[in-house]
Formats: sequence, C-alpha cells, structure tokens
Amino acid sequence: MPLYLTESDVNRLLTVPKAIDLLDEAFKAQAAGKAVNVPRSRIPLERGSYNLMSSAWHEKGVVGQKSYTAASGGVGFHVLLYSTRGEGLLAIIEANRMGQIRTGSASGLATKYMARPESSVVAVIGSGYQARTQLEAVAAALPITSARVYSRSEENRVGFANAATTDLELSVSPADSVEAVVDGADVVIVVTNATEPVLLGDNVAKGVHINAAGANSWLKRELDTRAVTAANLIATDDVDQAKFECADLMRAVESGHLMWQQVRPLSDVVGGIIPGREFKDDVTLFESQGVALEDIAVGEWVYRQAVEQGIGTQVGG
Repeated sequence: MPLYLTESDVNRLLTVPKAIDLLDEAFKAQAAGKAVNVPRSRIPLERGSYNLMSSAWHEKGVVGQKSYTAASGGVGFHVLLYSTRGEGLLAIIEANRMGQIRTGSASGLATKYMARPESSVVAVIGSGYQARTQLEAVAAALPITSARVYSRSEENRVGFANAATTDLELSVSPADSVEAVVDGADVVIVVTNATEPVLLGDNVAKGVHINAAGANSWLKRELDTRAVTAANLIATDDVDQAKFECADLMRAVESGHLMWQQVRPLSDVVGGIIPGREFKDDVTLFESQGVALEDIAVGEWVYRQAVEQGIGTQVGG
C-alpha cells in the first residue's frame, strides 16, 4: 500500500543542505544518462491551469510525477512516486514545502558550481515565499557572511531581513533599490512575480553569479536581454522546458541576441561536462524553471526516510 506523507511529515524529514546533496547526485545521474526529465505540460482551465511534470531516476528504481492546479484560490502540489521494479505506487507526497526546498536547493547547487568560491555577499530581489529558501541554500553552498534584500514593499523587505537574520544566523539588511541591493554582491538572487524585468544589464557587475528563480512562464520576465547576454555561461535545469517557459531567454533568442545552443543544462555543469566558471570576472546565470527530476530526487529520499522512521499513513486496502 502506498504511503501518504503530509506537509508536516516532509518538513520534519527534509532540510535544504540535504536537498542540495540529493540534487547534486541526481543531476550527475542525468549527465551520465541514468536519469531522465520530462518538461512540464499545462492544461488551461476555466480559472487557472493543471500542470503535470515527470521524471525517472533509474539507479534509484523510481519514476514519478508532480501535478498541481494553479488557480486564483491557491496551489496544491502532490508528488506520486512509483517503483520501476514492480512494487507499484510507493507514495503520495504533499509537495508545497518540498517544492519550496527543492527550488531553493537547485539555486544553491548552481551557485556551488558557478559562483566564485570566495563569494560572501548575497543580494536578494524579492521577499516572497520562495526567497527564504533561495537565500538559505546559497548560504549553505558558500561561505556567505551577509545579505541584502530588496522588494517594492518596505514592510516586506524589512520583515524578510529581520526574520532571515534570526532564522539563518546571517546578517541580512533591507535595501531601498535594485541598485543598492546589488552593489558589491557576489551572488544575486532574483525571485519575483514580475512581468517586466527588474534586473537590468546596467545592474550586472563582473564576476557575479545570478540565480533567476521566479519566472517560469512566458508571461513573466525578471532579467532584460542585456542582463541575459552579459552572462558568459547560461545554465538551466531543463533547456527544452526553458524554450517555452523562460521568457528571459525566449525574448533574448527571439531578438537575435542569443541562440539556444548557448544555453546549457545544469547537469552538464554538475556532471563535469563543462566548467561552471572559467575566469574570476565571468558572469554566470542560472535560470531555474523547476523540474520533476528535482521533485523525484528529494521525494525518493523523503519516502525512504519515512519508511525507516515509521512516518506517514498507509492508504488503500
């Protein structure tokens, strides 16, 4: 019988540092041809959309999907984890918190391989639900000593800075503009719901690593084309998915300033097929789309831990 795991169960079992390690292993497996990812598909609904994405990690003996409806009333995520070895459905996992952790951890993993190893200052543009784990993951990947945060709401950025300072034991301060938040930063995190670019080419300094994690729809943009083309290396967690979901890259390609051949899968970087950074002054960009391989990687581990610790509820008859 499958195991049902709640948000509380997931939060009890999964941490950001562990998720970074799991994604590191998963993307190495993908680079070696031992894992596969299928891009997200969306079915339009009267109010929102139904979204489905799937992946298999052959070495772990698992295959599965994440599905969810996105509508004005909110979003509810679930991962279904199946065995590839004849055991059938293994688990049904509530995946809101899991998604928050894996999304931040993907950026943390990209930062580990693409940022300068001595990076110590982080800029965060955006103060919403995903911003916290983005910063937590980057701080877990590198020796970060301080961070600044900017969002349009002064109340939100001050609240985020205060909470992150306490929770992450890191000096986090609010900034009053994009220019102020990125000044002197080694890593820039952009995680917003913006429909127009918030990080412009003029804001991109030599040597910086950028994680763009908010725009996974052709209707959203976080970086303008000059910011995108400032990058010496652009990576994304799934290039095929980025071709119809990543407006930052789509606009750059459509305007003739970028070719898709220049965009590399994160697995190539993590798997050592290409270097994440060649020179200190290189600008590197990770465009995070959020892919099923990440969900299956962390979901498989959460399921195994739950079985080992007796956590969760058996369902079915």
